[in-house]
Amino acid sequence: MLKKITYIVLLLATVGLAFIPVKQAVLPGIKISENSRYFTADNKPFFWLGDTGWLLFSKLNRAEAEKYLEARRRQGFNVIQVMVIHDIKETNFYGDSALVASNIAKPKVTEGSNPASATEYDYWDHVDYIVDLAAQKGLYMALVPVWGSVVKSKNHDVPADKAKVYADFLAKRYKDRSNVIWMNGGDIAGSDSTKVWNTIGSTLRAENPDKLITYHPRGRTQSSTWFHNEKWLDFNTFQSGHRTYAQDTSKKDLKYGEDNWKYVNVDYNKTPVKPTLDAEPSYEKIPYGLHDVKLPRWKAADVRRYGYWSVFAGACGYTYGNNDVMQMHKRTDKGSAYGSKEYWYQSINDPGAQQMIYLKKLMLSRSYYDRMPDQSLIAGKQGTRYNYLLATRGKNYAFVYTYTGKKFVVNTNSLPGNKIKSSWFNPRTGVITAGVTQAKTKTISFNPPGEPKNGNDWVLILDAV
Repeated sequence: MLKKITYIVLLLATVGLAFIPVKQAVLPGIKISENSRYFTADNKPFFWLGDTGWLLFSKLNRAEAEKYLEARRRQGFNVIQVMVIHDIKETNFYGDSALVASNIAKPKVTEGSNPASATEYDYWDHVDYIVDLAAQKGLYMALVPVWGSVVKSKNHDVPADKAKVYADFLAKRYKDRSNVIWMNGGDIAGSDSTKVWNTIGSTLRAENPDKLITYHPRGRTQSSTWFHNEKWLDFNTFQSGHRTYAQDTSKKDLKYGEDNWKYVNVDYNKTPVKPTLDAEPSYEKIPYGLHDVKLPRWKAADVRRYGYWSVFAGACGYTYGNNDVMQMHKRTDKGSAYGSKEYWYQSINDPGAQQMIYLKKLMLSRSYYDRMPDQSLIAGKQGTRYNYLLATRGKNYAFVYTYTGKKFVVNTNSLPGNKIKSSWFNPRTGVITAGVTQAKTKTISFNPPGEPKNGNDWVLILDAV
């Protein structure tokens, strides 16, 4: 009998049915800072460090969800971006359908089911469970109600009237979940199905006045192009995308190439002032341009570059992504997208993911709300493409990021005091070299450690003395 009981417990654990019930945890609501540039939570700076877990709800069982969320918590992430419905025929790991007869206006809710039960739950209870589990771990969930491809489908599965019913269902179901952020859209231009996106956004705003709402656009575009002045949009995001400079040939999009800091520049100068961030840069281990799996793949150095470039340009945070993790590639899958070769539970510890916490810690290491981009700190040429230098400063400090580690010159006029302390921050390890204090002159030349090359990135830290 003992052997039989042990076998059953092991079997349940294997399929994800053995878990500890979760209670709702109340996290402090995220708000816009007083200067409208950043986020704050519980009257403290909140630096958005997101991970892309798009298919978390549909692909992972409860034991796997626990493993994923715990890993990201330990790595310092605080926001998970996830699709609620990726397909009009959406089902989850357990075979539960999200909708009745693929009707977006009819979520398939089982009356009397228990989100924390080992067996008595439906698709939405499973979503509840994971959202609550994330809250227990201090993680916020940026939920995409319905992916853009579903709305754009030839069958017109999501007209505005049905979208309103669905958005009302979501807003009422998650109004008391303090860790929910709404991410309208989903890899689609706001000019496509604009009425649907505005309907979803305004419905969510009416029912959830205390929750933040944004929009996730298609590659090489930004939400502010279409929705900056909409009352439902609290902050902007952009998708700098997965293409290289050479692949940036679309006539419809801005020719920014890999320069994701340019999107921040545009949003930063818009009124009314709203926070902005890169919600989908190139993912670690995804092929250049996505579709040709024979091409090279983006590496940790690339995701670091996108992070520091955008944040130093004035972004309120940054979202990391990994090819294997975003699609939750598993051994049981019949195939994979974008040439994914490894499984999510292997790639969750890839170098880029582990290095993101250093960006977060650096930005929280100095005064936060007074930070601003300041390219006047760069004396002389700022460089182009990979040699481009990004500078940001607060009242008594400044950071300068170089991706290639080439020598550069800094104009110190923006910093107070007669002396200046300089040190080097390593984005790969988070280690800071011992500082050197010297008299402040009009310009000072700095030579980063190591040989100049792509990926020999450093942050120069300057503190006024």
